[in-house]
Amino acid sequence: MKTILCIAIFCAVGSLARAQEVTKAAAPLESKSGSQVTGMVTFTKVGDEVQVVADIQNLKPGKHGFHIHEKGDCSAADAASAGGHFNPTQKHHGGPMTLDHHTGDLGNIEADASGKAHMDWKGKVSLSGKDSIIGRSIVVHEKEDDLKTDPSGNSGARIACGTINAAD
Repeated sequence: MKTILCIAIFCAVGSLARAQEVTKAAAPLESKSGSQVTGMVTFTKVGDEVQVVADIQNLKPGKHGFHIHEKGDCSAADAASAGGHFNPTQKHHGGPMTLDHHTGDLGNIEADASGKAHMDWKGKVSLSGKDSIIGRSIVVHEKEDDLKTDPSGNSGARIACGTINAAD
C-alpha cells in the first residue's frame, strides 16, 4: 500500500512540475495613447533561450522602443498601468546586447515605409520561475530607444501594450 501511495505522490509532483514549465507565450498588442498600432508578439523557449517574434502594424516608419514591462496591466489609455521596465536584477537601462541592461530591454523594433515591423530575436528571458515574464506586458514606444538613458531609453509615449500569457 505504501508503494502505491508513493508512486501516486511521485506522479502528482511530476505532473505539477511539468504544468509549471511554460514553453510558449503570446501577447496580442492593443493601441494606446491615441495610436492605431496593433500586432502580436510570441515567446517560445528554444534550448536555453527564448525566441521573441513580433509582427506589428500601423507604426510610423523608423525605430521604436520595445520592452517588457513589470506589470501585466494594459488598462490605462496611455499604458502607464504596465509600470516600468521589467528589471529583477536591478541593472541600468541598455540594449539587449549590452552587458548591463534590464531583463525587459529588447531594444528597438523598426517599421518599414508601410508601418509594418517584424522582429525575430533570441535571448535570455524566462518563461518560468521567479524572473518569469508571464503575466507581465510588452510595450511598443513612440520613439527610438537610445539604449542608455535610465530608466526607459528616452523612447517616448507607450503606443501599444499587450499582456504576456502562457500559450501552451
